Amino acid sequence: MKKDERQHKEKARHPEAKIRRMDAAEDRQYMLNEKYEVYEKQGAPMGATNLHYHNFYELLYIVDGEYSSMIENRIYHLKKGDFLLTDCNVMHKYHYVLGKNEYSRRIILWITDQMLQSLSDGEADLSTCFKRANADSCAYHFPIYYEEQLRGYLMKLAMSEMMDMELPGAKAVLDRGYLSLLFVYLNALCARKENLFAEKDIPEDPMVAIVSEYIEAHISEQILVETLAEQVHMSKYHFLRKFKELTGVTVHTFINTKRLIKASERLREGKSITQVYQEAGFCDYSSFLRNFKNTFGVAPGKYKDFY
Repeated sequence: MKKDERQHKEKARHPEAKIRRMDAAEDRQYMLNEKYEVYEKQGAPMGATNLHYHNFYELLYIVDGEYSSMIENRIYHLKKGDFLLTDCNVMHKYHYVLGKNEYSRRIILWITDQMLQSLSDGEADLSTCFKRANADSCAYHFPIYYEEQLRGYLMKLAMSEMMDMELPGAKAVLDRGYLSLLFVYLNALCARKENLFAEKDIPEDPMVAIVSEYIEAHISEQILVETLAEQVHMSKYHFLRKFKELTGVTVHTFINTKRLIKASERLREGKSITQVYQEAGFCDYSSFLRNFKNTFGVAPGKYKDFY
């Protein structure tokens, strides 16, 4: 049998080979596409083990197995059929649980606010499902009928090409339709309290919560490690070790990240650069500029102009 014939028969037996996949070791946390990206990942991730954030939305759907994620100070233990929705500029990371996540299979959707707005053309706010200000949780489990619908849209979006579809651009047109259907249903389903994870199923780490709240309340001020340690009644060195163990990042990195998140939000609101870096607690412009460019890849002025 010729090689091409063997490959054709193999694809016919395994249509899932057309699914876009990202390696579990991949630690990329930025988009290559300016609108949205959809991938399947399998196995326990070796990337995304430290707290990070991005300026786009993230949807995680568990196709099979189990997966755990820490979003700021809450840990979500997800199982087959669960959805996790992470808002822009929210610190989160993969949370490893021994013997639980090795066989995880999940779909990851990254999408920008601009793309969601273009889908609805101003008729509806399709980003509402990601907003957590008044929610008790950002994890959901929907009735099986709706879950299968949403799963179908995600799987079609994750396909690298459409079978038996030769019309140029047809895949892009269909994908916009699937995205529209996905987010219309998601927003309706997320509005129902019964679909939220129960409070008792979401463990919280009080230390991270206390530290995070203190930093946000004093973001424009100088924040000392000793002061944070006092807030959680620990010695400085025990606090530093425990915090790194829980979050995967140093306290200094955590504070700096909080400052950059605040700065990016203020820039998008149109505030002056001087006002922004002072409100975010940077001691001078050069320090702010260096940190901002390292994180966002552009100077604050260009970032502000873009938004």
